[in-house]
Amino acid sequence: MNEYFKTVILRSTGASEIVSMETIQELWSGYGKIMRVNLNNAPIKSVVVKHVQLPENKYHPRGWGSDFGHQRKIKSYQVETAWYQNYSKNTCARLPDCLTITTEGDEVLIILEDLNQAGYHLRKRSLDWEEINACLQWLAIFHASYLNQAPDKLWEVGTYWHLETRPQELEVLSDVALKEAAVLIDEKLNNCEFKTIVHGDAKLANFCFAENGAVAGLDFQYVGGGCGMKDVAYFIGSCLTDHDCERLELDILDGYFKFLQGEFDSPIHALEKEWRSMYRVAWADFHRFLKGWSPGHWKINSYSERVTKEVINNL
Repeated sequence: MNEYFKTVILRSTGASEIVSMETIQELWSGYGKIMRVNLNNAPIKSVVVKHVQLPENKYHPRGWGSDFGHQRKIKSYQVETAWYQNYSKNTCARLPDCLTITTEGDEVLIILEDLNQAGYHLRKRSLDWEEINACLQWLAIFHASYLNQAPDKLWEVGTYWHLETRPQELEVLSDVALKEAAVLIDEKLNNCEFKTIVHGDAKLANFCFAENGAVAGLDFQYVGGGCGMKDVAYFIGSCLTDHDCERLELDILDGYFKFLQGEFDSPIHALEKEWRSMYRVAWADFHRFLKGWSPGHWKINSYSERVTKEVINNL
């Protein structure tokens, strides 16, 4: 990290010095890193810094390096910047406060509240039903906050697997029926009457947990317009087995819509009817991406195959 960025960190936090910096994780495909910066003589002990630095070589761990993919990643960081500048304070869903954003050349520095210091220090690899409900409530609050709001400067269609942004994965998809149905599935989701801003990458790894069961969300590179079921289906697929996905499907939807209704003073019957019918469509949409991107992925299971076949047959 250059001296200018270190100066920005000190200025934005009021610290006298940076004590240490530790890497939390590398950004996907070598586009920088996320660091915890420990501070001295500041109102806060530490901040989390997302340092985006474009790589000299466009390496992709699954072999998907391309100029098209490179531009998608660049836009994702532009979207995240716009999100923190224009949208992040307009929801009660807990997420890190953004202290400042600065750029120099092709580098971007996003300085965020350290959720560990705020009490959200737990990371989970599996969830019990209470924890699933906490995440569903977070999603419901998030979606309610942006219902019918245009995604200006965000992705027009949110999620990192949106069909228009994944032509290479569609091209190599060997499931002929799904490949032929991909456009119709995409259109069905995009033509929803009720839209919101979706998180776009609402996997378990992007949620932080507090001891009291509270939840906070992270990582807003793929926020954009769309049906809230995209987030719900993707989240559930990230934390449950195929057996539990099927067994608990009705409970999951009932819980989410109970939380969503709680955010409004008047009934949301029409929205709930439409979005319930989109849950399996959203599931099939992600399944289409996954089968093209990584055909051997653990999330490709019998439940996903059955759901997708049902969706295709009902188009």
